[in-house]
Amino acid sequence: QVQLQESGGGLVQTGDSLTLSCAASGRAFSSYAMGWFRQAPGKELEFVAACNWNGNDDEYAAAVTGRFIISRDTDKNTVFLQMSNLKPEDTAVYYCAADHSSDYRTNLNDYDYWGQGTQVTVSS
Repeated sequence: QVQLQESGGGLVQTGDSLTLSCAASGRAFSSYAMGWFRQAPGKELEFVAACNWNGNDDEYAAAVTGRFIISRDTDKNTVFLQMSNLKPEDTAVYYCAADHSSDYRTNLNDYDYWGQGTQVTVSS
């Protein structure tokens, strides 16, 4: 069993940076692939970024490539999403998720555990 808790969301302005954290509990965390997803108002949940079990391989949605970075600190059981050059269209609730597969995947249906989400609002 893995429990996830996101933090770090907030209200920022266009062009600002923000780092989200996802604290995980559970001994198996270090073997899980991790992902970040987001849901904007009135839209479906969408993939943002994912990394494999050791963070050495990752994938990003086209909309965030070059601006967002996913990383993990296994010792601290934490996954991060560093977001830079934020845009109003990045406004959404951001969720972290854990996948028992060691290799990252981009389909939300492949993920086994989810956090409660953290709100990110980017003003223009």
